[in-house]
Amino acid sequence: MIMKKVYLFLADGFETVEALAPVDVMRRAGLQVVTVSVMGRLDVLSAQNVKVLADVLFEDVCLCDADALVLPGGSEGTENMSAHKALCEKIVEADKKGTLVAAICAAPMVLGRLGLLHGRKATCYPGCEVDLKGADYTAVAVEEDGNIITGCGPGVSFDFGFAIVNRFCGSAVVETLRSQMQFGK
Repeated sequence: MIMKKVYLFLADGFETVEALAPVDVMRRAGLQVVTVSVMGRLDVLSAQNVKVLADVLFEDVCLCDADALVLPGGSEGTENMSAHKALCEKIVEADKKGTLVAAICAAPMVLGRLGLLHGRKATCYPGCEVDLKGADYTAVAVEEDGNIITGCGPGVSFDFGFAIVNRFCGSAVVETLRSQMQFGK
C-alpha cells in the first residue's frame, strides 16, 4: 500500500485540538502527516498559547505530492491562512485536481472565500456560515461532499480526523482506532 501524504497547515491563532487531534489520529492510521507553518518560522502559537513546532515552512515544501490538505480552525488562524496568497492558490489547485481538502471550525471560511464550496454541503463553527459562499450549510458535526470534508468545531476534532482516515484507509481502520483509543466507552 502506498502511504498517503497529508499536509496540515499551522498559522498563529490555530485551535490546538483541531490541529493536534487529527494529526494524532492520522499518524496512528499510518498516514504520512506533515505540519506546515505559514508564518515564516517553525514555531507557531495556538489560540490557547500552546507553541507547536511545525515540521516544515510553507516556502520549503512543494505540496505536489499531497493526497490531502488540512486546515485547522481558530479565528486568528483562519484569518492568517486566508491572507496567505500562496496557500490559497495551492488550495484552489488541489481542489481542481480532486485532492482531498479538509477544514474545521472557522477554517471552512477559507474554502468559502475561495469559492470552493459553491453547490456543496459544508459545515463550520456557528456564526461562520456567512462566509461559506454558495454552500449548502448543514450544521452537522462533520460533512463530506466530494473531495471536501468540513467539521463544525473543537468537540468534533477526533471525528474530523477519523473522516480523513476513513477516506484513505477505510472504516475497518477507523473502527480499530476508535477501539484502541477508547472512543465510545
